[in-house]
Amino acid sequence: MVTADGRLLTATASENQDLFWGVRGGSGNFGIVTSLEYRLHEVGPVFGGAVFYSAAKAKEVLHFWREFAAESPDELVTQGGSFNLPDGVPVFGVAGCYCGSLSEGEKVLKPLRTLGSPVADAFGPLSYLQLQGMFEPFFPPGRQVYTKSNFFRGLSDEAIDVLVRFVGKSPSPYTFAPFIEHWHGAATRVPVTDMAFPHRQHSWNFLAWSMWLSASETERNKQWTRECWEAVRPFLVSSSYGNYVADQSEAVARENYGPNYDRLVALKNKYDPSNLFRMNHNIKPTSAAPAAASA
Repeated sequence: MVTADGRLLTATASENQDLFWGVRGGSGNFGIVTSLEYRLHEVGPVFGGAVFYSAAKAKEVLHFWREFAAESPDELVTQGGSFNLPDGVPVFGVAGCYCGSLSEGEKVLKPLRTLGSPVADAFGPLSYLQLQGMFEPFFPPGRQVYTKSNFFRGLSDEAIDVLVRFVGKSPSPYTFAPFIEHWHGAATRVPVTDMAFPHRQHSWNFLAWSMWLSASETERNKQWTRECWEAVRPFLVSSSYGNYVADQSEAVARENYGPNYDRLVALKNKYDPSNLFRMNHNIKPTSAAPAAASA
């Protein structure tokens, strides 16, 4: 990566370890990454897709999903929420990927797919690439976007009651909200301070991902998104996954990085003391002189 002073550095577990720690979650605050080296894991066909239920069944689905997810094996990840199918039908859907034996995946996911009568069941054997692109048509370029997100302290009955009030109520047919992700498995077993990304201890993440077509609809959609978030907020912690947050401020950055924030500021002081890289979820150096250019 190229740092603010023009150096080309390599960051690994054995070289520039402090920078390697920071870029894994530090959101472009320390330089421009010009190349990456990955350790790949071969993934054959997965059992994945999504099942869609009537929006009116959202409460029932959420209660079932909460108990189902608590027993999820590491091989399974799920996420879901309220949105409209391409034909305009409002649904509450749960998507998932079982990365393991196809027969075992089908068995594990069967209870989720047979909760009453789904509107549609799109689960089945897929290549990993097919699964990754499954929802791309819902996110075409050019749409207006505004997001709010925080982690749940826990997905309580009271939290579910509030979520259900907003299902199918967005002013835009393109919005995904309320939407939640289940986080578990290996990702939650990494110590919080092992890298800059700190979000390891909360099982459910809330998102209001609003999208609309015209700038004239912006204020209406942003207001609805804030209302949804404010209603759910009593059940949320202050911390957020930075990629899901549209609002930017020092306070938000501090909350998002939690116990890692002060260490990130020290890293910023070392590698970008003038805050050249600031058009992001910014980690401000302790004292930044005005930058000549932005990146």
